[in-house]
Amino acid sequence: METKQLKWIYLAILSLIWGSSFILIKKGLVGLSAVQVGSFRIIFAALFLLIVGFNSLKKISRRQWKFVAITSLFGTFMPAYLFAIAETQVNSSIVAILNSLTPLNTLILGIIAFGIQFQKRQVLGVFVGLVGCLLLVLSGDSASGTQNYLYVLLVVIATLSYAINVNLIKKYLHDLNSVSITTGNFAVLLLPALIILSATDICQKIHFAETEHSTLFVAILGVLGTGIANILFFKLIQMSSPVFATSVTYLIPIVAFFWGLLDNEFLTPIQSVGAFIILIGVYLSAKK
Repeated sequence: METKQLKWIYLAILSLIWGSSFILIKKGLVGLSAVQVGSFRIIFAALFLLIVGFNSLKKISRRQWKFVAITSLFGTFMPAYLFAIAETQVNSSIVAILNSLTPLNTLILGIIAFGIQFQKRQVLGVFVGLVGCLLLVLSGDSASGTQNYLYVLLVVIATLSYAINVNLIKKYLHDLNSVSITTGNFAVLLLPALIILSATDICQKIHFAETEHSTLFVAILGVLGTGIANILFFKLIQMSSPVFATSVTYLIPIVAFFWGLLDNEFLTPIQSVGAFIILIGVYLSAKK
């Protein structure tokens, strides 16, 4: 199959997987703390990847290990915890919509730090997306009756982290296969995640039925939504561009929105307008 066709298939699969990730995080938070969800997500993904991709680590050169470690921090470690903490106060469907800022941030950082070429239409897309984000944040606060600005900010920081990650991979790890990158990322993160998890009260509540149930959801999230999805994502970055690859984030909210409806979440009319504006901005920034 031609690369042009294959990249759209990868995009569709990732949309379905990552669109389901936000509801899995929410289910994980029922019996686990946000830090435990983030740690378990990394641990389950790491164990899976080390089983299926251990031999691929041999392909990583000494020079590349530095960038593998850096991308593991920005692409996995920080977002795993930030998204989990954010969802303790913000609906999963809202978090998924805010995640759509990733292509905009990828474009901004690409222009500023990595010297990528851009068009006026893309710059317009950045500003449109930011307007939509502001509207969504402000309306979300008034609708929920809680001060969730800081939690929304965590999602924005996570999208910036993703943006740094994809630009680094495209520039420094473009010649390394996706399985090696993904397995290397989680090989680096396994020990830190185990240490962080051990510092929580997980040993006291691991045998509770609620905790076991939530851990199962996070295991699915770690293996499918993190391990397998990252392999596909890194492959997509290499066969296309950082901006195209991160355009998966404007399909993710569609999937997440339907999961949210099934779990009794909803968007207010103003939130719906804000979400639509964000998606327009992402489309403009990703279009060539």
